[in-house]
Amino acid sequence: MGSKLQAVVFDVDGTLVDSERHGHRVAFNDAFAAAGLPYSWDEETYGHWLSVHGGVRRIDAFLEEMGRPEAEREELAPKLHAEKTKLLRAMIDAGRIPPRPGMAELLDHLAASGVRLGVATVGSDGWVKHLLGRLFPEADFEVVVTGADVSEKKPDPGCYLQALEGLGVGPEAAVAVEDSATGLASARGSGLACVVVRNDYTADEDMTGADLVLDGVDAGAHVLDDPHGVAPSLPLELDALERLLGSR
Repeated sequence: MGSKLQAVVFDVDGTLVDSERHGHRVAFNDAFAAAGLPYSWDEETYGHWLSVHGGVRRIDAFLEEMGRPEAEREELAPKLHAEKTKLLRAMIDAGRIPPRPGMAELLDHLAASGVRLGVATVGSDGWVKHLLGRLFPEADFEVVVTGADVSEKKPDPGCYLQALEGLGVGPEAAVAVEDSATGLASARGSGLACVVVRNDYTADEDMTGADLVLDGVDAGAHVLDDPHGVAPSLPLELDALERLLGSR
């Protein structure tokens, strides 16, 4: 079957970049400290709160569990998130948030092959575009959908639907690349085929419904689940994505 692949739409946190453990978590903790709050998320605790998508929502849910009244949370959560975003941008500028191995090369390979690139994330506009420009300056992301552009967070499919609309491409001609079960549900809800690239935080999540599951995209990565028999070679390249799309 001939290729129909026209575009690939990427998640950001945990997918394009290894950002959660040593990026967002650290910035959240530094924001708590700057506000004089006695909170600090270790890696396990932060992993728990990752189930709440969206930074302001995550802070609000945590503060609610800490017994903070609603009126205080309504004022405090946005302020903490704004400070966290400022701190995260500084970390990006300092080179403390790396791309996942092989991702820059995959973006270059796809673009050179004529595949269009998009982003669908619920991350904040205040740092997402800054990070993309710093870490992937050569990548031509035609559409970047962030949390500021949609009313509902993942697993709602809105961010992917908006990315597809911006690209002018139907779901039958594109593939999503995600790292989590929540992101997978969002991509699947928009009708997209989805490659899941697990990380340490999502290693134990149920990825049923994914079209391909990997633990990376570089030459040292491994195929964890291949329900369509795509048998991709690694590093991940266009031909495997074309075979995946043709097998659905």
